[in-house]
Amino acid sequence: MRIEDIYRNLPLLETDRLVLRKLKRDDVLDLFSYASRSEVAKYVTWDAHRSVRDSKNFINFVLSQYREHKIAPWGIEDKETRKLIGTVDFVWWKPEERTAEIGYALSPEHWGKGIMTEAAKKLIAFGFEHMYLIRIQARCFAENIASARVMEKAGMTYEGTLRKAVYRKGKHWDLKIYSILREEHF
Repeated sequence: MRIEDIYRNLPLLETDRLVLRKLKRDDVLDLFSYASRSEVAKYVTWDAHRSVRDSKNFINFVLSQYREHKIAPWGIEDKETRKLIGTVDFVWWKPEERTAEIGYALSPEHWGKGIMTEAAKKLIAFGFEHMYLIRIQARCFAENIASARVMEKAGMTYEGTLRKAVYRKGKHWDLKIYSILREEHF
């Protein structure tokens, strides 16, 4: 299995409430509406989008990743409103080791409703069933209690805290790491 085997034509994934799909240029205002929020950017490695141009640049980057068959996010679309409400992706994937890491961001209007857990579970299932992964992990800033809860509800096990493991936004952050193994999923 190679990265381009999956990312040559990023598959559409569906859950009861969500469509996980490629981002498109028309998503720019939906993306900006949540990516510009300080509470969304607080616990991620990227800065809040300051203008629609930042969101356009991000979408253009993602579109180029799709064209080049490289790792890129799925947009999370709410089936009811047909609006982009977040992203979920494999942050990295090592096909030769059959391991990967997931990451995600979600509009605050949808926090606390199980949306991100639903999307993460779908991506985890896809990783085990179609990418033949053995291990999927996720990390979050230790202060991000909600993200840690998503990982737990998605079936992941807390492995430990990496102390001062990343330097972002002017400080060193502790990272909690969670994982799920293939045999735990099936």
